[in-house]
Amino acid sequence: MKSNETRISEFILLGFTDTRKLQLLLFAILFFSYFLTITGNAVIIILANIDHRLHTPMYFFLWNFSILEIGFSTVVIPQTLSHLLMGNKNISYVGCMIQSFLYFYLGTTEFFLLTVMSYDRYLAICNPLRYPSIMSKSLCTSLTFCCWIASFFLIIGPSMVFLQFPMCDSNILDHFFCDNTPLNHLVCGDTRRHELLGLILASVSLLGTLTISVVFYINIIKTILRIPSTTGRKKAFSTCASHFIVVSISYGSCIFLYISPAQDRKLKFAKMVAILNTIVSPLLNPFIYSLRNKQVQEALKDHISFILHLDPNGLQALGQPRNSITREV
Repeated sequence: MKSNETRISEFILLGFTDTRKLQLLLFAILFFSYFLTITGNAVIIILANIDHRLHTPMYFFLWNFSILEIGFSTVVIPQTLSHLLMGNKNISYVGCMIQSFLYFYLGTTEFFLLTVMSYDRYLAICNPLRYPSIMSKSLCTSLTFCCWIASFFLIIGPSMVFLQFPMCDSNILDHFFCDNTPLNHLVCGDTRRHELLGLILASVSLLGTLTISVVFYINIIKTILRIPSTTGRKKAFSTCASHFIVVSISYGSCIFLYISPAQDRKLKFAKMVAILNTIVSPLLNPFIYSLRNKQVQEALKDHISFILHLDPNGLQALGQPRNSITREV
């Protein structure tokens, strides 16, 4: 058991490096990546809400997912940018606890929503005739709301338990944000039960939702392979390929970080994987998932053309007037 318990008011994040030139280089890379992440996901949110062609369940879930991606990155990256630019690596105890909670809360919500999106694709491909009646606006809203609520109750318990542990005399976190592994190293007392609880909940939220998504995709692939035409199979596969890529990136990095064993020995490498999780994945998602989609590309081109040309009849060209659009979710 650790000794020298004390009340810590702030932590020091070691980050990536103490070399000033490398810090500025990392700042430039992360800033540009974060800017693209916010821009790309914001475009999806705006388009999915203003263009009637994208008022479908798939894009309803997608713009909610983009909100999560923006929040997930914003919880970590702005503080990291500030530390890299200013050289100040301090973060308050309260700020650290809030950051840790939001990081896991938003991340867990993403996994639940990805599972719902898998269900949406399953219904669209395996039950196309019943799909419009099943995936109503109320059901889509309820499913999204349940994702937020379920993840909150899953994360709030371990977070409250962790707050009961006293901290030891060290306040140095070997990470660039308040992740649970380096935080556990600073706790006094026996944390084995808390770590076991965290592992169980991580397995439920990660492996549980992944298993459900895999089951949906097995049925999707079986259905697609029964489609007689090559064109039909390609079209069906294209609607699922993007989601499968996003699932692979998101789950792969998190399983490595929070479920695989021997985390202490790979802490340095875990920082690099955390970058993949907090920046690369949210950055790629809008481009993989939406901006390469023809529907989104057409909607984006039409709205950009309307803005640039200021065509008074442009609203009609983009679709129905706002007061007559029936949102079809």
